[in-house]
Parts: sequence; C-alpha cells; structure tokens
Amino acid sequence: MIGAMGVSYTYIFQFCVILQCVTLWRSGMQSPACTLHYIQVFDEFQYFQDGDLIIGGVLTVRLKEDNVDVPQEKIYRPSLGYYLNILAFLSAIDNINKDPDILPNISLGLHLYDSWLEPRKAVQSVLQILSGPNGTFPNYSCKGQGKLTGVIGDHSSSTTIPIAQILGLYRYTQISYWATDYSLSDRLLYPHVFRTVQNDHVHYLAIAKLVKYFGWNWVGILLSDDDTGENEAQILKRHLASQEICVAFEKRMTENSATINQWRDTLRKVRCKVLILCGSFTNNAWGYLSIYTHINRNTILILPPGWTSDRIKITTAFIDFITSLSLQFSDPQILRGETLFDVNLLSRYSQIGQLMDDLIITFYNITSTQNGKNIYFQNVPISRQNILRFFISVFDKSMLSREALRVYIAVEAMAETIHIFNKFKHSFNINRFNQLHKYVKQLKNPYKTGDRMTFFDENGEFPFHYKIVNWMKSNHQLRTSLSDVGLYTPWAKEEDQLHIDPNKIIWDEDNNTMLESKCVDSCLPGNRKKPGSSIHSCCYDCAPCSEGHISNMTDSENCMKCPDDEWPNEKKDRCVPKFVEFLSYTDDPIAAVFSAVSILCCLLTGFILEIFIHYQDTPIVKANNRNLSYLLLVSIMLSFLCVFLFLGHPVDVTCMLRVTSFGVIFSVAVSSLLAKSIMVCIAFKATKPGSSWRRWMGAKLPNVIICVFSLVQVIICVTWLSISPPFQDWDTHSYQGKIIIQCNEGSVIGFYSVLGYMGLLAAVSFIVAFLARTLPDSFNEAKYITFSMLVFCSVWIAMIPAYLSTRGKYMVAVEVFAIITSSIGLLGCIFFPKCCIILFRPDLNTKIAIH
Repeated sequence: MIGAMGVSYTYIFQFCVILQCVTLWRSGMQSPACTLHYIQVFDEFQYFQDGDLIIGGVLTVRLKEDNVDVPQEKIYRPSLGYYLNILAFLSAIDNINKDPDILPNISLGLHLYDSWLEPRKAVQSVLQILSGPNGTFPNYSCKGQGKLTGVIGDHSSSTTIPIAQILGLYRYTQISYWATDYSLSDRLLYPHVFRTVQNDHVHYLAIAKLVKYFGWNWVGILLSDDDTGENEAQILKRHLASQEICVAFEKRMTENSATINQWRDTLRKVRCKVLILCGSFTNNAWGYLSIYTHINRNTILILPPGWTSDRIKITTAFIDFITSLSLQFSDPQILRGETLFDVNLLSRYSQIGQLMDDLIITFYNITSTQNGKNIYFQNVPISRQNILRFFISVFDKSMLSREALRVYIAVEAMAETIHIFNKFKHSFNINRFNQLHKYVKQLKNPYKTGDRMTFFDENGEFPFHYKIVNWMKSNHQLRTSLSDVGLYTPWAKEEDQLHIDPNKIIWDEDNNTMLESKCVDSCLPGNRKKPGSSIHSCCYDCAPCSEGHISNMTDSENCMKCPDDEWPNEKKDRCVPKFVEFLSYTDDPIAAVFSAVSILCCLLTGFILEIFIHYQDTPIVKANNRNLSYLLLVSIMLSFLCVFLFLGHPVDVTCMLRVTSFGVIFSVAVSSLLAKSIMVCIAFKATKPGSSWRRWMGAKLPNVIICVFSLVQVIICVTWLSISPPFQDWDTHSYQGKIIIQCNEGSVIGFYSVLGYMGLLAAVSFIVAFLARTLPDSFNEAKYITFSMLVFCSVWIAMIPAYLSTRGKYMVAVEVFAIITSSIGLLGCIFFPKCCIILFRPDLNTKIAIH
C-alpha cells in the first residue's frame, strides 16, 4: 500500500512538471527550472517510418564501457549483436504489413530510439517518441492525430521502469523484451506494462531447484557491481534458503585491486565447487573467473538467462577449462515462417539501408554516420547485402535464445492486440489507445507451449520453457561442447517442472563424475545432522541415531523411531523385525533339558507308584497311610507334567493354567505331607492307655485335612482368575532388539497370594514334622518329611530373588527349575528310602523290623 502511494505521488509530480514546462513553452518564457537536461548526443540514433499507426521502440544498441585514456569518463560503443534486435523489429513490422489477416488496410510504422542503457537517455527517447519525429516537447505531439499505439522496450529494468512511469501518465501500452525486475509484475502500479520474459524470481527459483536437484548445498555468488546485481543476489539468496542451500560467499565484481585480492583470499579459505553468477553482464568477470578456476579445479558455473553462452565464451576465452549450466529461454515456434530473417526480402526493405550504414560504421569503427562517411563507404569492398547476409549467418543460430526473438514476439503481440482492439473501437480519436492494455489480456498464445492458452499471464509476463544448457571449454583437449541437458517449465506441477538428463552433462576433463559441493561430508544413513559451530545450517556435525531409531536417507534431519515390533539393524538405516523370545521347544536347549528331565522324573514317579501298588500289603507301605502316599505320588507326577505349561509359545489359556495348576497341585502335595505329620503325632499319643486321640485315628482326618487346605488354594486361584486373570503379553521395552513373549500375571496380589499360601502350608508342615521327628518309632516318616520340607522351602525361597531379577525366558526357566527341584526333593526325600528297603532290604520290610 505504501509502495502504491509512492508511485502515485511520482506520477503526480511528473505530470505537474510537464504541465508547467508546456505552459512556459507556449508563452515563450524561458525558465531554467523547466529546461530538460538530456545527455549530449554526438550521433543520434533514430529509425522512423510513417504509417497509419506507429509502434514506438526504445531499444538498447550502445553500451557503456570504461575509457582507458580517461578512467573518470565512460564511452558508449554500439554492440553488433544488439543490431539484431533492430533487424527483428523491422522484420516483424514488414511481416505484419504483408499479412492480409492482421490489420487489413492499415499500415504500421515505427519510431525507434537507442536508450544507451542510461535512464536519462531512455526518458529522452520516450519523450521524443511521444512528441513525434520533429522535436521533443513534453505533453505535446507534433502530429495532428495521435498515431502512437504503444512502445516496445527496453532491455534493462533500470531503463524500462522510468519509461513505464512516463507512459503510465498517458496509459500507453508498453511491452519490454528483457526487463526482469519483479516490481514490474505489480499490476496495480504497472497495469499497462507487459514483457516477453519472466521476472527474476522465476529463473532464480529455477536455479535454486537446479542446485537442489544435484544435491549441492554450498554455493558461491558472484554478482555485478550495480543495483541489478544486488537485487538479483537478494532474490537468489531467498530462493536458495527456501531450498535449504547455504551461500558460502558473496562477492561483487568490482575493478578494485584490493577487492580482487580479497576474492583470492576468500577462495583459499572457502572451498566451493559451484559458482552462481547474477546481475547484469560485465566484461571484468573474466578476471574473477580465472582466479576461481585456478584455485578450484573442476568447478561449475551456473548462469541466469542474462549470461548467455556467447557472452561467457568471450569472458572465459583465456581460461584453461570451464564448464557451466546456464538457464536460457527455449525456442518457440515462430508465428509467421520458419526463419526469422529473409536476406533477399530484407535487403529491399526501405529501412535496411539505414541499418546497413550503422552496421558498416560498427564493422569499420567509423565514429559518425554524418561527417565524411561516404568516403569510407566507397572503400568498403563488399556490398550491403553481403554484409547483411554475413551478419545474419553469424548471429541467427544463437539469436533464438536471446533478445531478438523477444523483440519480434513483442512487436507481434502489440500488432495482434491492436488488431483485436480495432474490432471493438472503430472510431478514431487522439486518446483511443489509452485502453489498449486491457485488450492485451485477450491475446491468445500462438506458440506451442503445452496447456498455456493466454499470451501473457496474470503478471503481464510471457511464460515459456527454460532450456538448461551445458557448455564446456577445454584449452588442454582443444574441444568445446554445447548441449541441451534439461528443461524447466514454470507453470507445470511442482514435481513436473524440472527435467534433467545428467548423463549428457560434462563435469570435468578426466573422469566425468558429478561434482559435489557441500560444506561438510554428507551424514550417511544411520546418522542425523547435528548443529555445529558454524552459522551456516549446511555446516553441521553428524551424530548416530539413538537406540531404537533409524535414518534411511542421507543428511537426515531427524531419526525415526522404529515400531514397537521392529528394531534398527546394525547400520541403523532400516528397521528389522525384533527377535521374538520365549522358552521354545525347538530353539532353546534349556527347554529340551527341562522336557527330558520332567518326563524322566514323571516316569520315575510312576515307577515308584507302581512299586508301592505292587507292595501295598507290605508293612512299610501300609505304615503312615498308604493312600496318602498314593495321593502324594500322583501330585508329584502331575507337578512334573505341569512343567510343559511353561514351555513353548505362551497363550492366554496356558498363562491362566500355569501358576494355578502347580499352585493347586503343590497345595495337595504339601497338605498330604501335613496330614502325614499330624497322623504321626496322633498315632504316638493314641498308644497311651485311655487316650482320647484314638477316635482321630483312621482315614477320615487326613482326607479332611487335604480337602480343607487344598480348597483354600482353589478359592484363591478362582478369585484371581475371576478378577484379573493372567494373559499373554509382549514385552518390547525390557530388552533392545527383541520382544519377550511372556505371561503377565494380571494381578500381582493374586500371584503372590498363591505362592504365599503354598509357602505357609510348607512352613506349617515343616514345623509339625520337625516336632514329630523325635517320636520313638523305628520308621518315623516325620524325619523324611522334615528334610523334604526343608528342601522345598529352600528352593522356593531362593527362587523369589532369582525370579525378580530376570526377564523373559530365563524368568520362566527359574520357575520351571523350582518346580522340578522341589518335586524331586519331595520324591527323593520321602520315597527313595522306602524304595531301597522294598527292593534291596526286604528283611527290613517286616512288622518286627518296623516296630
């Protein structure tokens, strides 16, 4: 909003000055304040051809150069290549006038001036076009009827903007053929300005994407020593920053020797393989580039459209080896004819004579077209037509990627707009063309540009493809190559804008490997970028990913966490399934050992049970209640078999049966031993005459004891399973790289209640047996029960800390080991001595021996 108000005030100020000057001129007064001070021109440049309508043009022909004799002064020399722009303008006017389908019965004229790339001279030129061919009078035309339709020009933004500000007062349409300043895209400030190129943001965004495509993040910027270089460098840095690309250095190409020495020192300190040039073309670039290529071998230049291949060839003529990637305007198909210039037709064109004079002057360095030029022309050994033919043959091949084609397109666009405008506006008046810019938006695109239908976009620009051209020159191998390696389409989708064939690019002289330009080496997969000490984000350290995280790409910003069921591989560049751990039958030898021991012990227990059944009538079996012995042997046998509930892949059912089964089984076993111990005490007391303990003798009391104490354990287990039963659980956090499939107790209180009650029974049995061990009896079983309970309690007390300190299959192994060990303790301590007597000492298996 502030910018718009500033420009509006500028317009008002200019308009007031012009009105004041016109008033004073008409009254004959002379005022120093209203005198327009123009650049004094020794040899004015002007092309004029009258017609029904006139298209004006302010084109750059002369360029400013340093004066070797007087360094403080500048000299202006005509550029031979810029004459091609005039030739394109003349050719376009001639083709339009010959075409019966455009502007029938209306002839187009032209009025051309040179801007010298000087804003003051550009203002003078546009005022001369507005005033007519006979003089310069602001706000006054020498023609009775306004023929001017619009103006083509100029080459530079520095001259195009002041021209646009003056033409904006009269609302004349202006089409620039090379100005790229972004401010001209503001349709509020410059609704009448169009251009056949795009603004700097477009091609510098393309350059940033090109650098990103090759993975470079460390580039240098070399800019011209003017406002254009400064502005374009700022635009370039913004787009590079958006692509996460860092600028290693930024240097102006001044002619100061101290600056050149600083440039040399900078290159020695900062190694950078990619150099981007921006700003306007300057001839002193060769000094900077030669130093750059001398210090940094095998580098690459990246050039914007203003730095075309023929210019860089001249600049790098004395450099041994250089290669570049340049952004150039692609070649559209010409609307009328396949070739832009026809020498035979152009040589007969009325304005060609004047152009030939200027070309001869340029060829032979004649300083003026006026004084004594005919003397030189008489000595010219070739004809004008041959000069024109030679001129076109030299420049026609490279012209399509430079300004001449843009001039041709601009003239045709202006003519087509006038043609559309003339269909709706049949009346002729002096202000009839001040609305012409509104009809430019209706102009259809006559060239092959894919899905683009309109000629100018919403910014008043003519979008087109950009060619990516690789140019290489080697003085050592005496070869030069120029090839198209890619294409950039600004209006395409983000992923379809840039297309490059890297195999066509020549990177260096020896092995043609792609260059790398980075502040530091890339962080390999498995690492992440870590901020370093440098202020540049591209200069970073590499840190390995933490445990459980990976990075699967180079220069990863962050590491990604693997899913719970996966784990990083050794390089930490991908997630692999975690190793699943449980006490497997097939993969764990310890499970095989437990299985074998459990089966053998179960068979041994069955064998002992078979012995007891076979010798059930013998005194040693009948002593201490043989039914309790049978029940104890069956319980021990089942305890060996319940080991298999702990082996293999856990499921919810096995998890619920594990602890509850061995808890109930061991409760029955320990209750049987408690019943045996109690019955030993009762039997001893019942031997006294008249003892009341006799009525407790028999099988009823032991059965009641077993049922009551076992039922308590059953109630505990049922309550536990009802409230919070055990379930299968995947432990993904206890160990790195593996998943422990285990049984979650569900309720810790329920789990330890089962174990606690079993321990209580064992303790009571141990105490009762311990008290009964000294009773007078030849075969007092309480002694063996005491020892068995001591073993049982020792095993389970030792199991608790081992159980709590382990995880996974080893925790299960501790449980299995405790079950097998305690069961073997019961079996060995109680039944092995009896079996030895039954099998090996039958003489002791008698009533006399026992009693």
